[in-house]
Amino acid sequence: MKISVILPCRNEEQTIGICIKKIQKTLEGKDYEIIVSDSSIDKSAEIAKSLGVKLIKHDKEGYGNAYLEGLKHAKGSVIVMGDSDDTYDFTELPKLLGYIDDYDFVIGRRKFIHSGAMSFSHRYIGNPLLSFILGLFFKTKIKDINSGFRVIKKEGLDKLNLQTTGMEFASEMIIKAIKNNLRIKEVDINYYKRKGKSKLHSFRDGWRHLRFMLLYSPLFLFFIPGIILFFIGLISFLYMYFNQIDLFGIKLFYHPLFFSSLLIIIGYQLVIFSLFAKTYAINHLGEKPILNKFYKYVSIESVSIFGLSIIIAGIVIYSLIFSKWINTGFGNFGLEETKNTILAFILVIVGIQTIFSSFMLSILGIKK
Repeated sequence: MKISVILPCRNEEQTIGICIKKIQKTLEGKDYEIIVSDSSIDKSAEIAKSLGVKLIKHDKEGYGNAYLEGLKHAKGSVIVMGDSDDTYDFTELPKLLGYIDDYDFVIGRRKFIHSGAMSFSHRYIGNPLLSFILGLFFKTKIKDINSGFRVIKKEGLDKLNLQTTGMEFASEMIIKAIKNNLRIKEVDINYYKRKGKSKLHSFRDGWRHLRFMLLYSPLFLFFIPGIILFFIGLISFLYMYFNQIDLFGIKLFYHPLFFSSLLIIIGYQLVIFSLFAKTYAINHLGEKPILNKFYKYVSIESVSIFGLSIIIAGIVIYSLIFSKWINTGFGNFGLEETKNTILAFILVIVGIQTIFSSFMLSILGIKK
């Protein structure tokens, strides 16, 4: 097999040469190439070029951009990915390559972290938390999702259609590998203190990882919060509609119903958003068509009729109240009339949401 080693590099003149020499020594006698994807303004490119590697110069910043530019030129059937700051020991590369026949994607788990290699917050909070969230969202047992030392088969990589340009590239790769059923293996490796200034931004890069996970998990981003808010709103609305609440000796009439109404409307819209996101993912991102049965029984026409029925119910309720208001000479609303007015408005709003959401789902359902 031909091995393509891709090193993203931005101002790593202290270590780029060390990394290249380690790779050359480790892979001596094998069919391989080293590609340095460089956006440096120091002497990194000159050092890399002097060592006979393939140098790809570009002016794009970002971890993901560096790999996307380098991958365009990779000719190997196996792709090796690793940082050029000497934090990963490339003499351990055979440990990862040893599993590539049986797996599609091998990740170096940074189990043996040397002194000063990783801050307390990254080691014990950031990385474990992000790995836990990814495991929860996507049902995986990967312990170190942010490790940059990886080996992947080219045929598996081609299925992923990687696009992100920043540090979230690492999460995107794993998430899409899971969704494409790639066989993944973690291997314990060493992790050393880097030389030179770190380019990590703890909060910003951590947020970018989390944001990407949420975008690819509408269940946790939209559906679960939405269904919780909807039922809290619905249950509290029904209870307060039929009962009067005394709180610390204060009688609450219809005012809490406004808050319950807000929860119902927001929750319902979030559930609809989850359908939007899942439909888009199925038709444009290649996810499994798990909503086929849903769409078999749900169409624009059926949903629109349901939504219109809700709107009509709301209009009828409010028309009766409005008629009574006129007959009483435009006097003040009583408690029951106010409650029914709130109910009528909820029905109209939810009905409108339902009708127009059915059209939006149909638009998203149009395949490329």
